[in-house]
Amino acid sequence: MKKQRIEVIEGDITRINADAIVNAANPSLLGGGGVDGAIHRAAGPELLEECRLLGGCETGGAKITRGYGLPAAFVIHTVGPVWRGGAHGEDELLRRCYLNSLGIAADRRLKSIAFPAISAGAYGFPLERAVGIAVRTTREFLDENKFPAKVIFAPFSPEAKSLYEKALLSEE
Repeated sequence: MKKQRIEVIEGDITRINADAIVNAANPSLLGGGGVDGAIHRAAGPELLEECRLLGGCETGGAKITRGYGLPAAFVIHTVGPVWRGGAHGEDELLRRCYLNSLGIAADRRLKSIAFPAISAGAYGFPLERAVGIAVRTTREFLDENKFPAKVIFAPFSPEAKSLYEKALLSEE
């Protein structure tokens, strides 16, 4: 049953039709590069205005806004850890990004949520390690929760898609 609740779709997360997409945000929540910049551009200026009211977000935390110009009704903003070699709690902070984002989706009874590879871009988290944490944490959460009914991992590259598929197979 869990397998049917997780899907991997390679491509642009801003085009995924889900109740919520997750933004790999910076602590200010005011936009930036990579996924963060793409989401802000696609959502439009109203997203920035709402984010200004949130007062930022700590690493590992998550906050929700409306989706505005996106197909998704909501954006869940989470701040992943910057990779500093792995001895500074990076794994646990990344795990919290997924748990807190999934927790918001469950509390709101959202049916679907899409994640990018949090921290695996500009923040330098090793991709295979980040994917493993994402898959394990999501599986554990889905074991205990009815919502969200569907989790989509939305990697941007064929390499990342392959790593998600491999991790999902090895976790069965």
